[in-house]
Amino acid sequence: MKQNYKIRLLSFLIILLFAVVGHSQNSNVSSDQWTATDALSRKLPEASETGKPKQDKFIAIFYWTWHQGDDDTTYQVKNNTEIIRKFPEAMKDYHHPAWGTKQPGFFFWEQPLLGYYKTTDPWVLRKHAEMLADAKVDAVFFDCTNGSITWEKSYQALMVTWDKAQKDGVNVPKIAYMLPFGASQNALVSLRQLYRDVYKPGIYKNLWFIWKGKPCIMGYPDKLTNSDEDKEIAAFFTFRPGQPDYVNGPKRNDQWGWLENYPQHGYVKDENGKFEQLTVGVAQNASPSTKGHCSAFNLPGSYGRSFSQRKGFDPRVDGYLYGWNFQEQWDRAFEVEPELVFVTGWNEYIAGQWLPKDGWTGDPFSFVDQFDWNHSRDIEPNKGWGDKGDVYYMQLINNVRKFKGMIAQEKASAPKTIKIGKATGWADVAPDYKHYKGNTMQRYHRGRYDQYYTNKTGRNDITDAKVARDDKNIYFYVETADKLTPSKDRNWMMLFIDIDRNKATGWNGYDFIINRISPNSKKVIIEKNLGGRWDWETIGESKYSVNNNKLEIEIAKQLLNIAGNEIDMEFKWNDNMQETGNIMDFYVNGDTAPGGRFNFVYSTK
Repeated sequence: MKQNYKIRLLSFLIILLFAVVGHSQNSNVSSDQWTATDALSRKLPEASETGKPKQDKFIAIFYWTWHQGDDDTTYQVKNNTEIIRKFPEAMKDYHHPAWGTKQPGFFFWEQPLLGYYKTTDPWVLRKHAEMLADAKVDAVFFDCTNGSITWEKSYQALMVTWDKAQKDGVNVPKIAYMLPFGASQNALVSLRQLYRDVYKPGIYKNLWFIWKGKPCIMGYPDKLTNSDEDKEIAAFFTFRPGQPDYVNGPKRNDQWGWLENYPQHGYVKDENGKFEQLTVGVAQNASPSTKGHCSAFNLPGSYGRSFSQRKGFDPRVDGYLYGWNFQEQWDRAFEVEPELVFVTGWNEYIAGQWLPKDGWTGDPFSFVDQFDWNHSRDIEPNKGWGDKGDVYYMQLINNVRKFKGMIAQEKASAPKTIKIGKATGWADVAPDYKHYKGNTMQRYHRGRYDQYYTNKTGRNDITDAKVARDDKNIYFYVETADKLTPSKDRNWMMLFIDIDRNKATGWNGYDFIINRISPNSKKVIIEKNLGGRWDWETIGESKYSVNNNKLEIEIAKQLLNIAGNEIDMEFKWNDNMQETGNIMDFYVNGDTAPGGRFNFVYSTK
């Protein structure tokens, strides 16, 4: 009996060891070690500018899970921007055929980069998890403010996907719910349903957003009764009732805001005069005609993306790209320094069309929460802005880094000669650039209305990279979760190098590319960029080796214009890019490490 106990104990310890090792291999992905420059040439700050990580600073973002219904495949998705561009007269005519037959209707202000998706699509949810984790967002609050609908199918799909992502090493945001703005019967119904279905049974407890020691919920407890269940609910949560207004500020000392005009109020003041929470919005559907209170976004003078209370409207034709409103709101956050910044928002996209009889004053109709490129407030990258579709994502990351501080860049280890061929000799090489495994899943999922999406580009799952150098050469190492596919595959394991860390030189800053042309049996092809476009010229060949799931490349320094012993460069790996010449493809197809516009930094300085 004692021997069996020892065997069971030993087995448990072995399992625990493997769990710890497996977790540690994937839990140290840190976007603080990455850099990026957006399409407006704005470079993300690094630790030398932001300072060290600050204690007790949190970022939450408003997230929409209600992209799930609409199974009528005969109905076509309607895009406001496309309609207004093609039929400007439609804005004066409720009966214009461009609006379609379902009126009042629901429209998209623009197409998300990942398509007109449903929030039950695991492929989309996984990409959201990574993008939000890379932006260092701590929590998402689901929009359950309308009626008593909590969008169960979507939050269930999200929890399944994000739980797996967390196990794959993604520091996924924790989840919470925003219930109706008031102590209504609908709010009570939602509160009880979520408690019974999610919180009481402990469903995906690892994903709950904990605030002040308890699961956080933006809801009103006022309607709870003295029943046993309601008493449990009252004691279970940290309640932060939502204040809907953009002007009035908190009306009770436990409220949080979700969107306000500048200068935003602080919410929940402590004994030291500090505030718990403050809102930061991309734009506000408010206007002078309503004295800053909520109104339709298509009213004249609305506080869109290009509006600043201090500077007025950005006069540039593309002023909506530069985020005056968003930045002004962030400036207020730096001034107040709350514990938590609540950002609105990530992925609403739907522009509801409402008539005067619905209580809105737009003529002949109102687009209330979203309208067009300027009058919208989504940060999730979109397709309509081309290579500028992620400028608000980059602006978010810029400010989050300043608000939360950063871990300093890890310096390169001492010079070392690597013998290409057996993938040995890398153990003591630093930095070790970890990246997420498990994100090369294929996509087969219904989108909204008549849309259906497939994506089978996930192929080699990039999980690790390193760089070494000696007097003559620089060495690159990359590792994938499984055995590498044949090197003759199209766009196989491409290495992008920004040798001077200058976006003005090369294609989006990348001066050299390796493996754009498939390697031969012994050599990889090195190409240099010509003129900043997707135009490359072969300048040499170099040794490489594939060993199961490991690829090594040796390149002479002189080929990369490296003179002397110091190196300060950026690089990234990509497998199976589809739309060559479009940097936004890094968010969508194949696998990219690091994701999207990010680069790893290798520096001996």
